[in-house]
Amino acid sequence: MPAQLDPKLRSALAERIRFYNQLGIYDFYRREIAVSQPELESTLLPQPELREEMSPRSAVVEEADLFAIPKPETKVSDPAKALRLIREDLGDCTRCRLSKQGRKQIVFGVGDPHAQLMFIGEAPGADEDEQGEPFVGRAGQLLNNMIKAMGLRREDVYIANIIKCRPPGNRTPERDECETCSPFLMRQIGVIQPKVIVALGAVAAKTLLAINAPMAELRGHWYDFRGTRLAVTYHPAFLLRDPRQKGEAWKDLQMVMLELGLQRPA
Repeated sequence: MPAQLDPKLRSALAERIRFYNQLGIYDFYRREIAVSQPELESTLLPQPELREEMSPRSAVVEEADLFAIPKPETKVSDPAKALRLIREDLGDCTRCRLSKQGRKQIVFGVGDPHAQLMFIGEAPGADEDEQGEPFVGRAGQLLNNMIKAMGLRREDVYIANIIKCRPPGNRTPERDECETCSPFLMRQIGVIQPKVIVALGAVAAKTLLAINAPMAELRGHWYDFRGTRLAVTYHPAFLLRDPRQKGEAWKDLQMVMLELGLQRPA
């Protein structure tokens, strides 16, 4: 039977989890680690001179309750309303450096809240930052054509990105930026519950799958992502730079179509 945590340590853990909730992070995973309670206390508890100033909200909570804080969207059954709650929770986000590096607005996501198919890209570009909607520039036009080739409309799917703010100069998102923003994406996925997710490009694939591998190895396989089937293909922006790979991307989409039971349009 696991040892009971010291009341002060439980309070400190509760405060830490409230802090993460304010960042939009609600999912926590426990694992056994070889750390003694004194070592853990030295990490989580305030310094002695500050312990008397802890907030009255730091009431002792049961250890089992620390990891059972419900997300706001779990209180509603309508996916559209649930997505709005996540967007409200995100707010005018200033959780990472991108909020101070020239972004004009947050690009949340767009599409059918009941979609069976979800596309996840890397980050907004200049056009997306201007319009507040993912994939509306040249890469977005190509993605629309890819969706149409599958016999679907843009309105039939849901489209989002790993991060929701444009990196300066369209640079590749940093790891800490992805880690800060992706919990909101996970909540979107949890609400939509698509049958299939398509990761567009290496950044999306590696972030979602936590696999550091080249695209040649990531493509052509099905992955289990939180109970959802996930496939990887090239980002439309890459296909614009190297149109020779469009045939390979079409192979990936045909694999998705087969999974969804879609017929190739005439």
